[in-house]
Amino acid sequence: MFSSDLHLTHDAIPVERIRYDEKGLVPAIVQDYLDGTILMMAWMNQQSLQKTLETGETWFWSRSRQELWHKGATSGHIQKVKTMRYDCDSDAILVGVEQIGDIACHTGERSCFHKLDGSIVPAPGDTLSQLFAVICDRRDNPQQNSYTCKLFAGGDNKILKKIGEESAEVVMACKDDDPDGIASEVADLLYHTLVALAHHKVDLKAVYQKLQQRRK
Repeated sequence: MFSSDLHLTHDAIPVERIRYDEKGLVPAIVQDYLDGTILMMAWMNQQSLQKTLETGETWFWSRSRQELWHKGATSGHIQKVKTMRYDCDSDAILVGVEQIGDIACHTGERSCFHKLDGSIVPAPGDTLSQLFAVICDRRDNPQQNSYTCKLFAGGDNKILKKIGEESAEVVMACKDDDPDGIASEVADLLYHTLVALAHHKVDLKAVYQKLQQRRK
């Protein structure tokens, strides 16, 4: 369980309390701070952790080269640290980042994690991001008899009409104080809104960024 928030200041981070292994290392799991996608796992030692805190960008320890490693220094795909947490045993670190270029893996993929059969598929994030990825795929690769594709074919008129209908149904479900109905209607509204985003080629991350800005 990752329970303790770390702030990017030396005074607020108990660096000395992190439980490193016998080689002086601690695993660092890196995820997208907006949608939660697990991007990679690497190792930190006390020095790389301190440099991460000082610079606001991720630094790791390369076990093969036996040296500090500034993520993205060569490729340009740096990771800007947004949050850091350590787990309840203080022997693992969770780093929330803004991944520049949206590429974390040396293979050019967004994430270093692939399916067990070796296939390369987009790494899952939160449920909305996964749904949005499917919707965008339907937009770019139309499939016969797909409801989503029919919405795209109808353009704004069809998509916006459905958003209006679903909005009214959310209102009615709330008026009826029907928890299951509210959840169902909001799910429909979110889906059709995602279709509108995809139709206008607005990335869902842009919405997440707006929400993060307003949260501050």
